Amino acid sequence: MSVTEKLKALIEKYDGVITTKLAEENSIHREYLRGLVRDGDLERVAHGIYITPEVWEDQMMIIQLRKNKMIYSHETALYLHDLTDRDPVQYVVTVPHGYNPTRLKEEGLNVHTVKRELFELGVCYKETTFGNKVKAYDMERTICDILRDRNNQDPSIVSDAIKRYLSSKDKDLNQIMKYARLLRVENVLRPYFEVML
Repeated sequence: MSVTEKLKALIEKYDGVITTKLAEENSIHREYLRGLVRDGDLERVAHGIYITPEVWEDQMMIIQLRKNKMIYSHETALYLHDLTDRDPVQYVVTVPHGYNPTRLKEEGLNVHTVKRELFELGVCYKETTFGNKVKAYDMERTICDILRDRNNQDPSIVSDAIKRYLSSKDKDLNQIMKYARLLRVENVLRPYFEVML
C-alpha cells in the first residue's frame, strides 16, 4: 500500500476528515496532504484540518479539532441535547482556569472558565447537525451550568430547558442533584423541581 493509499484509507476511516496531527501520528508526512489538496481530493478548512469535497463544513467540529481543550456548554449544549429550540447564535464553550481564552473570544466564541477539578465533570460526546461527534457537557451538567449563569440567561430558556429535561426519558435525577451540590446550585434547582415535578 502506497503512502497516498494509506492516507486515503485513514481519511475514509475518519469520515472524510483528517488533521495534520493524525496524519503524522500514522507516519504520513504533511506533504501528502498538500498533494491531495492540489489534486482536489481534499480541502483545507482551517490550520491543520482538511476535509474531502463531499463532506459538509461543520464549524462545531472544526473549532473543536483546533481547540481540543474546550467543551461545548451552556446554550450550545442545550441545543445539542435538544433542550432548546433556539439555534446558537454564538457557540458557548467552557475551558479550565488558567487557559488563555483570548483566541477563542477573537473567533467569536462565548467563553466560560471553571475550576480545573470541575472541568471534566459531566463530559460526553454529542452529534452535531452534520453527524460529527463533539465534546459537550451532559444534560445534568448543562442544566446546572445555565442555573449558575442564570443572571445572564433568558428565564424562558432556563424554564423550558428544565421542563424538557424533566420530561426526557434519559434524565438522571440522582446525577443532577450530585452535580448541583458540587456546582453549588442545589438551592436554585430545588424550587424548579418542586414546581415542575
